[in-house]
This record gives sequence, C-alpha cells and structure tokens, in this order.
Amino acid sequence: MKYVNENGEYLVGKIVLHSVIALLVLVVLFGSFGTIDAGERGVKTRFGAVVGIVEQGLYIKLPLIEKVNKMNVQTKTVKYELEDPLYSASKDLQDVKIAVVLNYRLDPTKVETIYQQYGTVDQYEERIIRPAVRDTVKAVASQFTAEELVTKRAEFTDKVVVVINERLATQFVTTERVNITNFEFSKSFTEAIESKVTAVQNAEAAKNKLEQIKFEAQQTIETAKATAEAQRIQAQSLAAQGGSDYVQLKALEKWDGHLPVQMIPNSSVPFINLKN
Repeated sequence: MKYVNENGEYLVGKIVLHSVIALLVLVVLFGSFGTIDAGERGVKTRFGAVVGIVEQGLYIKLPLIEKVNKMNVQTKTVKYELEDPLYSASKDLQDVKIAVVLNYRLDPTKVETIYQQYGTVDQYEERIIRPAVRDTVKAVASQFTAEELVTKRAEFTDKVVVVINERLATQFVTTERVNITNFEFSKSFTEAIESKVTAVQNAEAAKNKLEQIKFEAQQTIETAKATAEAQRIQAQSLAAQGGSDYVQLKALEKWDGHLPVQMIPNSSVPFINLKN
C-alpha cells in the first residue's frame, strides 16, 4: 500500500495527525489544572455527579471527565430600594413601600449541597434569600401601625432580623446585616404625620416656654423676698443704733459745713432741730 503519491498526500496527512496530537496534548494539559480564587469554593463533578469540594488555590482534575464549578462565598447584598421596593400593608391598613438591605454569605462547607439543590449562587439567592426577605418584611410590617413603623423603627428592624435568621438558619447561609433604609407612605398619610409632628413640637416648645416663665417668676419672687429681708434687717439695725438720731448723725458725718444758698420758705436749717 502506497502512502505517498505524486500529490504528496502522505505528507499532508502526517501534518494533520501531528496537529491533532498536539491539540489533544494542550487540551489535556490545560484541562487538568485550574485555580480557585480567594472568596470562592469549587464543586467538582465527574460526568455531572458531585464528587467533592475544591478549596481555594491550585487544583487538578481529569480533563473532559471532571469539571469544577466555582461558587462565590464572599458577602453578597440583596437590596430592595424605593425605586424597586417591597410593598406591604401596616396594621392599620396603610400602604407602605419599604426599602431594605440584606448582607449574607454562603457557608463554605455547604457549597456542595447548595450546588446539588440549586445549581448556582444566583439561583439560590432567587429561590431562597429574596423570598425570605420579602415574606419576613411584609409579615412583620403587618404587626405595626404605619406611625409605629416610623417611631419604632429600631424595634421593627430587630424583629425582621430575628425572623430572617430563624428562617435561614437551616439554609446553609449566614446573615451579616439587615437594615431597613427607608419607608414611603401615601401623600395624605405623610402630610398627616408631618402635621402631628409639628403639633407635638409646638406643644413641647410651649411647655418649655411655660417652664421658663415659671422659673423667671420664681426668680422675681426670691429677689423680692431677699430685698424685703435686707430692708427688715437694715431697719432692725437702725432701731438698735438710735433710730432717727442715728440717721441724723450719719448725715452730719457726711456734711461739708456749708448751708444752702437758697432756702425754701418755712423750711428748717439742715440738721438743726428747733422743736426741742
């Protein structure tokens, strides 16, 4: 059997064969190694069946037979902002839009189970995390009146955290933070709340003003009492030291010895008592 003809067909076949062999070598070489980055875990499958978890760093696998699926185990965030909020009804049947943020991360030791049940992290979030947040926030919001959602916001948030943690406790996830970032009510209800707040503030201001008036009045009373007491003490002192004679003596001590240039008719000379 001839492998060479006038057209050189043998040489072409050899080149093709060598190329195929080189390609297979590259596939085997590059398909046997890989890396798992920090914040990831790998789930190794063989012919589609899960065979184990691959830690971060370099890994080796059987090319064309085994596959490593990367799973993100870093902190992830689920947001419902006012542009795309959670719609709920309060205890007093007021419609309310609630903005909430949840931070969570997968249990790195359970990524194998998560992959088996949900496939990807995105599917897990859509089927487990988001429904838990939606249902919990709506259920807890229905236990508070619209006004209480505002005035007892911390209590509302704490209850949401407790219920979400209980719901996700068996779902291979750790919740790191739950935060209620905003509420939005109907325009009429918002205006009513603002009016009530203004009324309360005005009442508090009036109360403070009244307290101030009372304080100032009490100060005036205490000042008058002090003045009266000083006058009483002074009067007692004058009486004890000779009364009017004592006052005249004190005036003489300060007189410069000059009589007035003009005298008022029927008036007496200063400090000279002619009655005696």
